[in-house]
Amino acid sequence: MEDANRRDVHGPLQTTTNEPPQPVDAGVAGEAAGAGRASGPFEDGRPRLLGGAPWKAVAASGARYATGLAVGALTALAEVLVAVLAGVLLLSVLAWPRARRALHRPLSALAVRATRAELRRLARWLRTPTPQEYAPEQAVRYALARIPLGLLGGVTLSCAAVALFWILVPLAGWIVAPIDYPLEAVTTGVLGLFLLFLAAQGVYGTVRLESELARHLLGPDPNAALELRIAQLATSRADVVAAVDDERRRIERDLHDGVQQHLVALGMLLGRARRSRDRERADQLFRQAHEESRRALVELREVAWRVYPTALDEAGLRVALETVAERTPLPVDLTFDPDPDPIRVSGAPSDRPARPSARQVETAAYFVVSEAVTNVVKHSGATRIAVDVRQDGALLRLSVTDDGTGGADPAGGGLTGLASRVAALDGRFRVHSPAGGPTTITAELPCA
Repeated sequence: MEDANRRDVHGPLQTTTNEPPQPVDAGVAGEAAGAGRASGPFEDGRPRLLGGAPWKAVAASGARYATGLAVGALTALAEVLVAVLAGVLLLSVLAWPRARRALHRPLSALAVRATRAELRRLARWLRTPTPQEYAPEQAVRYALARIPLGLLGGVTLSCAAVALFWILVPLAGWIVAPIDYPLEAVTTGVLGLFLLFLAAQGVYGTVRLESELARHLLGPDPNAALELRIAQLATSRADVVAAVDDERRRIERDLHDGVQQHLVALGMLLGRARRSRDRERADQLFRQAHEESRRALVELREVAWRVYPTALDEAGLRVALETVAERTPLPVDLTFDPDPDPIRVSGAPSDRPARPSARQVETAAYFVVSEAVTNVVKHSGATRIAVDVRQDGALLRLSVTDDGTGGADPAGGGLTGLASRVAALDGRFRVHSPAGGPTTITAELPCA
């Protein structure tokens, strides 16, 4: 089950990684991540136009856009007929409120179906990220508002067809037979090229308008989205405070049950050695005290390591996680693909929330893996643990998998603390733990 990128880590640590890629510009990394979320010519809901793409890719995108606009023009014609018919029906029952309300239901359902069809068209041909949830009133507004855009797309394609006719007909005539008016033919061809250029810009502009219209009319209300974001931040802040309090209680418990007990035993041994008149007995007590002080020092180092590992600052995330694997009593398989050190973090644009720093991301990643591994050792009954760390464009992806009995409760104290730590950085945290196992804990942390 092991491959070239995965090695057993138990006792002496041995890990290998894929060859790290060449340094990637943060903007390119962000674009790659965006492509993973919404592949195609759109990034963050906006169409990516020529932008240095190869001409073949541009031509393929143009053909796909043209097909999508042609389908949209046909559906717009059908929607014009349906809208006119619906208007006539509503006018006929204008004086009867009950009949008007009864007529609104099937018309709203028809608008919802039409909107779904249009969103499928946008996703398939225009590669536009489409909203998944919207109210029937939003669907009605969108179905009516997109009719002019659909007709505009048809007009744009008609202009492109006329331009091709002006270009190809004089060219074909020139090839087949001599032309009596070459200046007029050349002028027509030049005008056709100019009109084709304008039509191409019109196609891309219409695609952009289609995307913006769907996002504006079907997307969440800005005020509602702001209120939801405020609620999320308030919940995240409260969870972080609770997690910090739990961490303090854990540290106090570790000090009380571990280091303090060793120090108390050390004091008692030293006191007994001082009071003893038997030199041989005193030497034995001093040796026991020395051993107890050594155990107290080891326990203190363990507590300090659990509070914050110095290796994370000195050597980076990879070395810190290798140390976690070495200190774990179970075999741990570490996979780095590609090598995540150093984590690349780019500055956030002015219209986006600030991204966490590289140190914040590494700290969160370390504690997610470390505490997840600790939970596996304590509660899962597993015999092996697999840890996978990889940076995928704008995300640092982590997963911890074990072959234990499963049934982990995501609402448990330990997993809730991990979820709060990830949520504080606007990340995602998931637990998949069916009865009988295996259990997989995954986290995605934004880092670009």
